[in-house]
Amino acid sequence: MIDQLLSWDREVFFAINQGLSNAVFDWLMPILRNKYAWAPLYLFIIVFCIRNYKRKGIAVILFILITFGISDHISSSVIKNSVQRVRPCRDVELKDDIIVRVNCSGGYSFTSSHATNHFAMAVFLILVFYRRWKHILWIGLLWAGAISFAQVYVGVHYPLDIICGAILGTLIGCLTGLLFRFIIPDLTPAIKAS
Repeated sequence: MIDQLLSWDREVFFAINQGLSNAVFDWLMPILRNKYAWAPLYLFIIVFCIRNYKRKGIAVILFILITFGISDHISSSVIKNSVQRVRPCRDVELKDDIIVRVNCSGGYSFTSSHATNHFAMAVFLILVFYRRWKHILWIGLLWAGAISFAQVYVGVHYPLDIICGAILGTLIGCLTGLLFRFIIPDLTPAIKAS
């Protein structure tokens, strides 16, 4: 069963890494996974929260940081160090077949910290803002999904790393989002239209 699952994982990896190869993705996917490319979005979230929700907005930002801290610690320090799965871009059996489109960092592959962290933050934001802004659902999932997909395309993670990271991140985002809603049940804007 495990061997069959790992075989499927490699097949899907190559279907994405090689099968979907094209000039647009070669340009776009490294950008999507780059943390600095998303800095304007993070800045927008901070400004939006503080400007519209004042103290409650600061609480949102604090919870985003807590969510990120929990997800990154569990994925990077606990699971990766326990499982110790080699990244596809570091796998000696795959080195002649794989297309590596970014620098292959050290460290382990399972679970993807990019997937875990971004799904955790996306789900947290969905739970916090969905009542007031329904579009956050598909925007948040598209954001986290695109970053996660890019990890496979550029050759640094297997699909199972992403799927398990997304599940873990979703659980963490649910927990912190529900805790936030318990502490601050009504997130109404501090600035009212006159």
